[in-house]
Amino acid sequence: MESQDMVDALFAPLEELLVEKFPAGQGGSVLDVGCGTGGTTVAIARRLGAEGRCVGVDISEPMVGAARVRAERAGVRASFVRADAQDHAFEPGGFDAVVSRFGVMFFADPVRTFGNLRGAVREDGVLRFIVWRDLAENPFMTTAERAAAPLMPGLPERVPDAPGQFALADAGRVRGLLERGGWGEVEVRPVDAGCVMAESELVPYFSRFGPVGIALRDVDEETRARVVESVRSAFEPFVHGTQVRFTAACWQIDARATGR
Repeated sequence: MESQDMVDALFAPLEELLVEKFPAGQGGSVLDVGCGTGGTTVAIARRLGAEGRCVGVDISEPMVGAARVRAERAGVRASFVRADAQDHAFEPGGFDAVVSRFGVMFFADPVRTFGNLRGAVREDGVLRFIVWRDLAENPFMTTAERAAAPLMPGLPERVPDAPGQFALADAGRVRGLLERGGWGEVEVRPVDAGCVMAESELVPYFSRFGPVGIALRDVDEETRARVVESVRSAFEPFVHGTQVRFTAACWQIDARATGR
């Protein structure tokens, strides 16, 4: 899962916003939704200390397997479940908090998902997650598909509010989804995080992730080379010497489990 480690490093500034939610060494139980290979889960478990526990849930078995290895090596109280958080039968009221870094934008029924997560926390439990703001505020995230489109006309179009990277970009809509899912005291705060990667990681990044990364799996080598060259050129405004730098325009969303 080398590519996932690259992403974890890239978005480390956003991980810190989730970790800082919890007092150091004070224990507690936390559910990490869409945990991937467990970077955030392990960081929170380390923050909670020996009396705490953090459970990561993800739909990908390979990622959950990699997360288990990571937690074992880190020696923290973290465990992982391969499941769909939309309808998984979590222990009712089993957690003090739910967190997610870019893990809650892909559910077909977000109200059902947030309702299910509401049932997994105790009364007065808390929720904090990080999601992308509007795609117009995140040009780095769409540079690859815009540059590749003339060479790959079958790339899927972005559909507002549909499951995907920018599904929760509308702050008002998110507020409504959470309230319908049983959460109250919803706070939505814009966050602009400076992200940095090595220039050498740029091509591996856009050729593995997103619509272009997916589409490149099924093209011939000649087409792939043309696409990679075109897309790499389009990223030039973000390249500064040996680094690639961009701003991740996100929402930090906090809520509290209210009485039903």
